[in-house]
Amino acid sequence: MSGDRPVLIAGAGIGGLTLAIALARHGIPSRVLERRQEPTEAGAGIQLGPNAVGVLARLGVADRLEPVVGKPACLRVYDGTSDDLLTELPLGEWIAERHRAPYWVVHRADLHAALLETARALPLVELATGCGVERFTTVGEVVQARTDNGEIHEGSVLIGADGLWSSVRRQLWPAWELRYSGKTAARAVIDSTQAAAPFNEIATGVWLAPGGHVVHYPVRGDREIALVVVLDEDWPGEGWGLPVDREGLLNRLRIFPPRLVSFLAQAPEWRRWPLFDPAPLPRWSSGRVTLIGDAAHPVLPFLAQGGALAIEDAETLAAALQIWRFEPALAIERYERVRRPRAVRMQRASRRNGRIYHLPKPASLSRNLALRVMPGRRVMALYDWIYGWKPETL
Repeated sequence: MSGDRPVLIAGAGIGGLTLAIALARHGIPSRVLERRQEPTEAGAGIQLGPNAVGVLARLGVADRLEPVVGKPACLRVYDGTSDDLLTELPLGEWIAERHRAPYWVVHRADLHAALLETARALPLVELATGCGVERFTTVGEVVQARTDNGEIHEGSVLIGADGLWSSVRRQLWPAWELRYSGKTAARAVIDSTQAAAPFNEIATGVWLAPGGHVVHYPVRGDREIALVVVLDEDWPGEGWGLPVDREGLLNRLRIFPPRLVSFLAQAPEWRRWPLFDPAPLPRWSSGRVTLIGDAAHPVLPFLAQGGALAIEDAETLAAALQIWRFEPALAIERYERVRRPRAVRMQRASRRNGRIYHLPKPASLSRNLALRVMPGRRVMALYDWIYGWKPETL
């Protein structure tokens, strides 16, 4: 890198903190510039496949996180109109043995807390809060990031890990726009002691219906259950993580079986997130500036891989910056070259899964028949390309 200047990271979310930790493991200093005064993570649950858990284990984060994760033994898929169980897909020991890392489900706040605690314990990681990156300039071998409080930070490179609404991406590609997908997610968490079978079991449940689906899984050491409802919806208006009209939401959920609706009604509060499905960026990088996670490749949640992709990005970029320590622009170029094909494939596959989840009749009958007759292990083997990921050769 350029002298003793750190890698500048815009954003202390999942991707930004993972990158800071990965860089420190390679002996590279970083400065994380976070807009909020106290970094926190909104939302409810997040699913971490073996591809993500493997990275967290290599970075020394998994041991901090494990006491509060859920470890579902299987994933059960239901027809959300008939209430029929369509298939049971193996997770637990089967997926851990197949991919040499477990499948975890966790509250986003717990994942973020484990990352933050790990990062703060590393002397090569500096966390600066209350200073979101607004603009940047590159002068020779130095990137200058101007923050919203008027400070200027100098680094060897700048990484935009500032999420869906990335200001770094906006400067790189001002004409590129987010595109609303026509779907909105509502999230909540309830106490697992309130739930009856099958909702209180150590399993992930997915309920498919025309125009919507529901996902639930245990978090916080199985003490709570994370709930996600995704529905087709006209543009709900600006706002991210805003409260949902609970009664209005429950009325829309009457398409699902009564026992599922009664279970969902136990959540006292719901919050909504519009889902975006934009065209891929023309590039992620320019010289000594690049993007990771949602800033680089927003992905729909129908494969539960948004957070995992950011974690993979972070490990890959840190490795590239270590290999080409004195040629950071080359490191960034190599990082994008190996990561972009996987991200684009994940975006396409997630979009396709969303269409399959929300199929109307009669197309949904063919989907249901395929799930009933195909062995669960064979279905899961179709996703080996996701869960069996190993760091790419740079």
